[in-house]
This record gives sequence, structure tokens and C-alpha cells, in this order.
Amino acid sequence: MSKRRVVLTGVGIVAPCGNNIPDFWNSIINGKTGVDRLTAFPCEKFASQIAAEVKNFESIEGNYINPKQAKRFDLFVKFAIVAAKMAVEDCGIDADKIVRERAGVYIGSGIGGLHTIEAEHLKYLAADKNPARISPFLIPMLIVNMASGLVSIELGFKGPNSAAVTACATASHSIGDAFKIIQRNDADVMVSGGSEAATTEMGFGGFCALKALSTRNDDPKKASRPFDKERDGFIMGEGAGIVVLEELEHAKKRGAKIYCEIVGYGMSGDAYHMTAPDPGGDGAIRCMRASLRDAGINVEDVDYINAHGTSTQLNDKMETAAVKTVFGDRARKLAVSSTKGVTGHMLGAAGGAELIACAKAIENQVMPPTINYEYPDPECDLDYVPNEAREAKIDVVMSNSLGFGGHNVTLTVKKFTG
Repeated sequence: MSKRRVVLTGVGIVAPCGNNIPDFWNSIINGKTGVDRLTAFPCEKFASQIAAEVKNFESIEGNYINPKQAKRFDLFVKFAIVAAKMAVEDCGIDADKIVRERAGVYIGSGIGGLHTIEAEHLKYLAADKNPARISPFLIPMLIVNMASGLVSIELGFKGPNSAAVTACATASHSIGDAFKIIQRNDADVMVSGGSEAATTEMGFGGFCALKALSTRNDDPKKASRPFDKERDGFIMGEGAGIVVLEELEHAKKRGAKIYCEIVGYGMSGDAYHMTAPDPGGDGAIRCMRASLRDAGINVEDVDYINAHGTSTQLNDKMETAAVKTVFGDRARKLAVSSTKGVTGHMLGAAGGAELIACAKAIENQVMPPTINYEYPDPECDLDYVPNEAREAKIDVVMSNSLGFGGHNVTLTVKKFTG
């Protein structure tokens, strides 16, 4: 029995570089970064004072969320609802004309409701640790699965519903799992991706304590510099990247626009370290190979890789080595770029935003650049599409997501040809 084919028909974004797809894509291809000095709270005491924050979210929130309900939602849930509704609008699905039991939601978050946790804890302490001051909405506001649950309620989608929690691989795991749910005939439509809103004093401070963030505080717009020799850490980001996946015949029957076809999903575990990647790239290598195998695609067929490319010393060197191992001689002919110079690292939402960038790259036949690439690193010596977008023939694209805990995901998509 042949596998059911799955296509991507809708995209929705809330990102540091744009709260709609045109603005997001324009920023990606023109290198207009969303990274700047942190504004969410006073940051003078923090080693890093740079972040990729979502801007002007309040101006669009009311278009998608009832203001009374919004008071009961953590910010990561709000991001997810807005991006999900945007994606459904984009794909043109009429919920009254589909089988709701065959439409599901799979949206994850790496961290969840940190804003709610911190705010409620401060209220508790200010009241001399009086538990009566704790909101009855504390738990349903903070738990990771609530983004997926509330999106399903808002859309009325009653099919498979779940949430991944795999750090920076979260959105890609969610999308890959949703792809498989449709492929095995458990649903016809899945709204999937990731959402993150952890730019709080404790969230930001925790990454500072890990010494994971860039401290290029005097030049924030150039702080996220994937694969560049002068990189010194990632930039904490936030937002949501959500896509609509559909079974091909379901999409064709309603005349849907098709961005691309999802063809491969690979995942692996490093079994190495809590936060550091396996320096030999073993997990990333097996993950990319698994995605290619699932897709039935040879290394010669791949045109572009959207790398995890975090702007950290360890990740960028390891990911480069892994690509060389998987692709051999083909690696030198591949374009491998990271869009995190523009978006920062959106953590659990990163894979969703990056798959959207891949879909738009195929649609427009344009490869996104790696911005802030100034000083070549001898250990990072591939074609990173430096600083300028590139028009090129793009049929097959891979997107890598690698998370703390050793979680690895590679999604493979290709141009839809009927």
C-alpha cells in the first residue's frame, strides 16, 4: 500500500522580524534582523543584553483573540493562536466544509508558560506566601500542551491533538509527527508547529548562566552570526511558526494552494550531554540520513539546507562536519544557510519558522542568506549563502533542528509537481 502524500498549504508566523508572512519573508531575504537590545525588563545586570523580541504584537492580537479570553492565556499560547489562525486563513480551509474529526492540532513549546509562572510566584511572595493569591488559571495557563489544546478549541478541530516538548527541536518534531499522522490515515488536516515566549528574567537569566548567549552588547544587530569565526553565542528569540499540512487529495479537492510537499522526517538522540551536541555530529548525521531515507531521496537531489546554525561555537562546527559526512563530495555544491541571524533563536518555535522559510524559498526560488557572515572559520567551510539572498533552482530542501538533551530532527520537503 502506497504512503499517503502530504502537502503544506498554509503558513502563519509571529516572529521578531515580522508578524505576518510578507514582512517575515522580506526580512529573511533582505537580512533585516529582529535582534536588538533587550527591552522586556532592565537588563544592565545581565551578561547578555540582547534579544530577538516580537514587536507590536498588541496591534494584531485583538484581530484573532477575544480580549476577555486573552487574560487567561499565557503569551506563548497567544502567539500560537494568532499564528495558527493566520495559517488557516492562508490555506483557505472552511471549517464547516471539512470533517472536523479528521482535522487535528500538534503544537509544542520548549518551555511553556514562563511569564505566568514568574508573575504568579511574585504575587504569592508579595502576599506573604498566601496560597489564596494563586490564580486558579495558573496550571492551565502554564502547561505546554495548552497551546495545542486551545488552538483546537478556537478552530473546532477535533482530530488528533498533541504537543511535543523537545527544546529547540520542538516545532520540527511536532510537524514531523503531524506529517506521519496524515500519512498513516489518522487525519486529513493537521495544524502544527511551535510557540515560545520565555524572554523573562528567569528564562533569559538561565541562558546567561549557561554562558550560551552572545555578549556582543555594543553591536546587537550583528550579534547573531552563524558559522562566522567571531560568533560567541546565540540570541534568545520568541514567537510562533505554524503550518497547515494536508493529505494531497484533500487539498486538491478544495483547490488549495500548495507551497511544497513534505516527504521526509528523521529524528535521533545524541545520548551524549544535557546541553552540548555530540562533537562528532553522530546524532545529526543519523537524523539527516533517516530523513533522506524516509523521503526516498539521494544526496545528489538536495539543493539547499536550512541549518540549525545557532551562532554558537559548538553547534556550527558540529553541524558543518555532519553535513560533510552525510553529503560527501556533494556538500561542496550545497547551499547551507541559517536564518537565525534575522530571527534569533526562537527556541521551541524555531523549526516552524524555519520550515516556513524553506517553503517560501521553494515558492520564490530564492535561498535565504546567512547574515553577519564576515570572518570565515576554517572549521566551517561550506557555502553559507553569505549576506545576500540567492536566486537558484530549488527543488529539494532539508531543515535541521537540534535541541538540548540531544534531540535531533530533519524535515525534507520538495517542490510540488503534481
